[in-house]
Amino acid sequence: MSKARRGRASPAPSVEIVIESALWKADPTAKTTVRRAVRAAAPPQEHAAEIAVLLTDDQSIRALNRQWRGHDKATNVLSFPPAASVRGDGVLQLGDIVIAYETTAMEAAAEGKSFRDHLSHLAVHGTLHLVGYDHESHDEAEIMESLERRILARLGVSDPYAARDA
Repeated sequence: MSKARRGRASPAPSVEIVIESALWKADPTAKTTVRRAVRAAAPPQEHAAEIAVLLTDDQSIRALNRQWRGHDKATNVLSFPPAASVRGDGVLQLGDIVIAYETTAMEAAAEGKSFRDHLSHLAVHGTLHLVGYDHESHDEAEIMESLERRILARLGVSDPYAARDA
């Protein structure tokens, strides 16, 4: 990864993607979809930055959700801010995102969305959590969802909240 020049914003973070579950072979474009969505959602940084994404399955994300959030169930996406924000080589660590294949596929089918569009939404959602957005209160949710809608529209993805809001 190339480092940004000092004092100059880097346009987007490096996105390192690890596929842990063979289920992701069902969508050979998953890495491209996730990388594009994360880069669209991450704000420019003053220094080189990186986000890591783990594409896994429901069993693995359930274990992480139980361990870190106290919820013994699978979920679609988890975000983990870094323990230390700058590595020894000066790269800013924005954090890790974990996305589960089965839950993502099930939700996409149930909501009548394409898998890629829903995957894009989850990657954007996870990235926004890493850069400080949340949805714990109604006002926070409105701000985060509005930002998600704008980012996804730039990616050519339909409003993920349209059916709920109708």
